[in-house]
Amino acid sequence: MPETDSAGNGSNTNTRRCRRAVAMISCLVAILALGTQGALAQDADRIAKLEQQVAAAQSAGDNAWMLTSAALVLMMTGPGLALFYGGLVRKRNVLATMMQSFALMAFITVMWGLVGYSLCFGPGNSFIGGFDHLFLRGVGAEPNSTYAATIPQQTFMVYQLMFAIITPGLITGAFAERMKFSAMVVFTGLWFVVVYAPLAHMVWGQGGFLNAALGGRFPTLDFAGGTVVHISSGVSALVCAIYLGKRLGYPKLAMPPHSVTLSFIGACLLWVGWFGFNAGSALSAGSLASSAFVATHFAAAAAVIGWAGAEWLRNGKPSVLGAISGAVAGLVAITPASGFVTPMPALLIGLTAGIVCYLMVAVGKAAFGYDDSLDAFGVHGVGGTLGALLTGVFATQAINPLFKDAQGQPLPMGLLEGNPGQLGNQLVGVLIAWGIAIVGSLILLKVTDLLVGLRVTQEEEIQGLDLSQHGEVGYDFES
Repeated sequence: MPETDSAGNGSNTNTRRCRRAVAMISCLVAILALGTQGALAQDADRIAKLEQQVAAAQSAGDNAWMLTSAALVLMMTGPGLALFYGGLVRKRNVLATMMQSFALMAFITVMWGLVGYSLCFGPGNSFIGGFDHLFLRGVGAEPNSTYAATIPQQTFMVYQLMFAIITPGLITGAFAERMKFSAMVVFTGLWFVVVYAPLAHMVWGQGGFLNAALGGRFPTLDFAGGTVVHISSGVSALVCAIYLGKRLGYPKLAMPPHSVTLSFIGACLLWVGWFGFNAGSALSAGSLASSAFVATHFAAAAAVIGWAGAEWLRNGKPSVLGAISGAVAGLVAITPASGFVTPMPALLIGLTAGIVCYLMVAVGKAAFGYDDSLDAFGVHGVGGTLGALLTGVFATQAINPLFKDAQGQPLPMGLLEGNPGQLGNQLVGVLIAWGIAIVGSLILLKVTDLLVGLRVTQEEEIQGLDLSQHGEVGYDFES
């Protein structure tokens, strides 16, 4: 019995020890589990905060780039376009020509805030936006994820405004030296609502008929405004030139630019500003902006060589005016393609645009007999059309995989990549832009003529629009 008791006591003692050990281990495990949970929670908080900081940094960087781009695009109108066009006219019309660009900076801005932004980018149908953003209602610091998820909608709004300002400004080159200032104000104001706003919504607005990214019926690739800006303004410019008729004495009297120097400075400003125009259309400060920036520069450089080279072969010498006109032609042509092509196709697009636009200006205009004073159609209408079509040829998913299948895999973009249908979509977009510009401009010119009259009198044209429209002169060498 004593031995048995002793064994039993020993067994109980061991059992108690095992229980205590198990309890201690359980406590330790619980403590470790709680510590791990706390650490994981802290890690999750740190990760969440880090993600917020990264998002905030991206938003700040994108916003800074987009505000800079907006300023660059505004610089394209004033002083860029004002100087470029101002130098191309005769000296008695220099102030009036510059004033047209400057006036558009003012009253298109007001129209944009009241109704324009809403018509272009507000929810609507396939052809025009609605009135959700009338008077900029709902446009503030919060992003609109439909268009640009990392910048305030207000930044997106003001960036798009700069496109709306310069587009009617381009048309003024066609009727330079002969349209009343009052007629210019009425016509361009109406044109902004009737022609620009529907095209902008169709190409860039949510659900737009031609929108390639947001469910359009005919997805037309237009990265920065080949159809919306250049075809619309260039074709409208041709309509204006034909409707108003030729300047007094044209083409018998020589009407050379009064200051290629001013135009040269303006062209350089346009080239620099175009980086905001095209690279800014990425709507962020990422690799797509870099690609568009490079494509823009390469196309402009190649177009200078194309235009100047063709002029050199035809006339025996390259002109400064030809070189700067070539640069603008290349910039126009690459605009729709800038966010879809690699550098080598950009060179080809620019070179082709320089040659084709030169031939249109030097040969085509004389053959057809119209007086497009500053070649707005020859550069913007022809260059924009050419660029839009070539976008359908050279677009590649390596730059911008916009088209994807149901599984999210990239699909071919352009003709050379195995998507011949895209060239057809581009053609549809071009034809629609041409049609709206022609019909809309004809109707609005007639309305404007009935309201205020379009053309200055012969006496006012001879005197010059500086004096007859503004009571000032651009150059006073006697004082």
